[in-house]
Amino acid sequence: MTSTLPIPEPDGNATRPDNNSPQWQEEIDSAIFTFDDIQAEINYKQAQTALQNLVTHLDLTSQEQEGLETEIADLETMLGKLERMVVQIAAFGLVGRGKSSLLNALVGQPVFETGPLHGVTRNTQTVDWSFSSEEIGKTEHALRVTLPGIGQSQVQLIDTPGLDEVDGDTRAALAEQIAKQADLILFVISGDMTKVEHEALSQLREVGKPILLVFNKVDQYPEADRMAIYEKIRNERVRELLSPDEIVMAAASPLIRTMVRRPDGTRSIQLQSGTAQIEELKLKILEVLQREGKALVALNTMIYADNVNEQLVQRKLKIRAEAANQLIWKSVMTKAIAIALNPVTVVDFLSGAVIDVALIVGLSKLYSIPMTETGAVNLLKQIALGMGGITASELLANLGLSSLKTLLGLSAPATGGISLGPYLSVALTQAGVAGVSSYAIGQVTKAYLANGASWGPSGPKAVISKILADLDESSILSRIKDELRNKVKSK
Repeated sequence: MTSTLPIPEPDGNATRPDNNSPQWQEEIDSAIFTFDDIQAEINYKQAQTALQNLVTHLDLTSQEQEGLETEIADLETMLGKLERMVVQIAAFGLVGRGKSSLLNALVGQPVFETGPLHGVTRNTQTVDWSFSSEEIGKTEHALRVTLPGIGQSQVQLIDTPGLDEVDGDTRAALAEQIAKQADLILFVISGDMTKVEHEALSQLREVGKPILLVFNKVDQYPEADRMAIYEKIRNERVRELLSPDEIVMAAASPLIRTMVRRPDGTRSIQLQSGTAQIEELKLKILEVLQREGKALVALNTMIYADNVNEQLVQRKLKIRAEAANQLIWKSVMTKAIAIALNPVTVVDFLSGAVIDVALIVGLSKLYSIPMTETGAVNLLKQIALGMGGITASELLANLGLSSLKTLLGLSAPATGGISLGPYLSVALTQAGVAGVSSYAIGQVTKAYLANGASWGPSGPKAVISKILADLDESSILSRIKDELRNKVKSK
């Protein structure tokens, strides 16, 4: 459920905004949408158009889309982020570091539940927020709260599971899934850093997003201890990861000692919640948004979209490569059988060429690159010239073996069928030679089409030479013979 955040009238006497004042939201809105600065850094509309084209022209078959639903949805989510001009701020930290309290202080409302259980308070009486939950790993969820902004801007605060509540794999998934979406990361600590915190911060740093290290709960330390911890963190713990400007001290939910008079007249000291001390953090957030502005949102969105698109491309290529290999092997066996069974030399060559052309046309359809039979014949000629030795060997072998096979076939009646054994052996050998050639042609064609019907800067000879160098002829030959023998036995 989403509604607009009620904005109270500003207090003219106030010198600094409280956590729920419109001034804080207006400053965020202004920082995000400084259009003159945007145009100097990145064309936001161009990024939007590029992502829109990516989403609408994925060129995926129904089979290729299976298992990629999440990735495709991520791209659409990123497009929506650009269209709605959303800035995403994600908080990371161990349990008990005050991560949820810090987000509540930024919101100005207790929308994130604090304490040992992780969740979101949904029964807020004064404000209706937009809530969503994102699955991380197998059991954990990241919580997302959308703050309705002013004008077109929108800020999303994302609360994640405590880093010590999840295993190493899930922690890595957090950095991979949430941090790559976020435009700004708040890493919350409440004292000297632990080994787990340092490792997690290092993982997040690799994502390449702006990070603010928030030293929270500073109200619980005497001034001297607080500064000693801060200096140790700054000079030793994160010296190689963050600059001093990226470290902020805060007290999201400070506890104040208050003298309380009991009914019997006695007095006691009680701890009560004080006003959040997060002005420095607010200024740092505004500074990042002011410096990066809308460019930050567009750039981060496109980086994430590029990563997702790379996954889609690799998956698509893998699926098409598997289908291509199946088609190639089917053609190999078709050619091998045709060559083995046919006793006429000229027909051997003609049927082999027809099968190779049909293979090229079939692969072109698989890779969505239309090719006519004439185009396939021309490509086959180019491949044959590039293959050189292997096609010459096939030609000489086929001439000799086909002639021998014909002779053995004709002499079968005169020998009482004794020549059929050698005939079968010659036929299998000839079929194997033809099959190896067809397999090489198919693999070269696949590489050519997978590269967008291009040989690349190295040219056809270099591509063909590399494929032939990796070709295991003896293994292919053995497989062809085995399958042919099995077919003969089954008949």
